[in-house]
Order: sequence, then structure tokens, then C-alpha cells
Amino acid sequence: MTSVPGNRREGWGKFLFAACAWISAAAIALILVFLVVQSLPAFQEIGLGSLLFGTVWKPTEGRFGLLPMIAGTFAVTIAALAVAAPLGILCALYLAHFCPARLKPFMRTVVSVMAGIPSVVYGFFGLEVLVPWIRLNMGGTGTSLLCAAVLLGMMIVPTITELSLSSIETVDPGCYEGSLALGATPEHSGFFAVLPAARSGLATAVVLGLGRAVGETMAVMMVAGNQPLFPDSLLGGVRTLTANIAMEMGYAADLHRQALTASALVLLVIVLAVIAGLVWLRKRSANR
Repeated sequence: MTSVPGNRREGWGKFLFAACAWISAAAIALILVFLVVQSLPAFQEIGLGSLLFGTVWKPTEGRFGLLPMIAGTFAVTIAALAVAAPLGILCALYLAHFCPARLKPFMRTVVSVMAGIPSVVYGFFGLEVLVPWIRLNMGGTGTSLLCAAVLLGMMIVPTITELSLSSIETVDPGCYEGSLALGATPEHSGFFAVLPAARSGLATAVVLGLGRAVGETMAVMMVAGNQPLFPDSLLGGVRTLTANIAMEMGYAADLHRQALTASALVLLVIVLAVIAGLVWLRKRSANR
């Protein structure tokens, strides 16, 4: 029989958990309300269509088109995922089934450390190594969509690897062993038995990697070229929404500042859409 003090402790525990959840939800709601209120003057004066679909960003001339930065954000993010998703999933599969037992703890530690490296360190590496290499071997200035995508891909590989590894490790070992017993090679078993069984978790890992990539600022700002133009080639410079906010918010005023706040609202909507996609993926996998 549960004692009265035990019931009280359980009640306080539930209250604290609920309070934390509501505080977190309220914080997100307040941020959203703040951004909407601060962005309204920009929407009213510039116009929602001109702001979202305008192709020129020249604050000194009163032109605030966000479309080049939105396109740059998606271009860098998708290109980074094209680099990071295969590498992260393959690294996770290697750690789960092919890595020697003595080496596995060390490799997992390396992945964890890579996930914790500050973005400015990655940015410095990109500026001193990737940018000169691209400039010497491919032409252009080196600061480009390609450099930003490769660097951002390096940054999110550890995130995708850790989450993918957790998903692969939850797959029933009999799935892999049964495939081996039927005569399949270890590689074939990993690719065609384990990975399909872990596909929902792998999709979650990629979506969370996407969320981190969308919000990255410093490293991308250091190597992307920061040109508010449509990305027309891998070697051309681009500017993302986050970089645009970080570069100009310090001196922006009046309508310029309100337009930057509107771009922050657009970025938040993109991130919330990514989270909604993650929730949808989880519900879909749970219903199967």
C-alpha cells in the first residue's frame, strides 16, 4: 500500500514535469508572438509577397527581398544532407556491426567529441583548408555553396551517426543473424536487412540533422561567400537566412530591422515545419 508521503512526492513530481512542459511551450509561444508583432510593420509596409518572393536585398535602397536567402538556406541544407546522410548512416552501420569490439568505444567517443566541437572551429577549418583547396582546384574565390555544404555536412555527420546508431541498435539481432544464416554476406545483411528495419529511426536522424543544418550560422557565414544572390552554381557565393540576420542585425534600424525580424520568423516557421515533419514520421512509423 502506497504511503501518503509517497503519494505527495508523486504528485509533486507530476506537477513539476507538467510545469516544465508548459513553461517550454509558453517560451516558444512567446518567441513566436514576439516575432509576429515585431514583423508586422515590415509585412504592412513592404508587403508579404514582396518580402517573401522579392529577389533583391538592398536595405540602403529600401528593397527587402528574402527569396535569395531562403533559396540559399535550402540549397546549402539540401547539399549538406546529400553529403552527411549517407556518411552518417554508413558510419552508424559500421559501428553497429562491423567495427572491432576493441575499437568501438574509441570510435563512439570520437563521434561524440565531433558533435560537441564549436561551430566556429569548424568554420576556421573551412576557411583555412577547404576554401583554399576549392580555390586552387576548382576556381572561383573558394567561399561558395560547395564549401558551405561540405563543411555543414561534416558538422551534422556526428548527429546523424549517433541517432542512426541508436536506431540500428534497437533492431532485433535476429534480423541480421537470420540473414547471415540464409547465406547472405555481412554487407548484404547490413544493407538489405538491418537498414530497412531501422528506416523510421534513420528518417528521424536525417530530419534532426536537417533541423540543425537549417539553424547553423557561424560556420556557414565564414565560408559561404555571403552574397544575397540566387545560388546559380556550386562555386557561387550564397547567403543563408541565419547569416543574413547575424551580419546585419547589429547595425539595422527601423524598417531594415523589422525585415530582419521577419526573416527570423520565416526561419522559425521552417524549423517548426521540420519538427512537424518529424512528428508525422514518428506517428506514421508507429501506425505501421
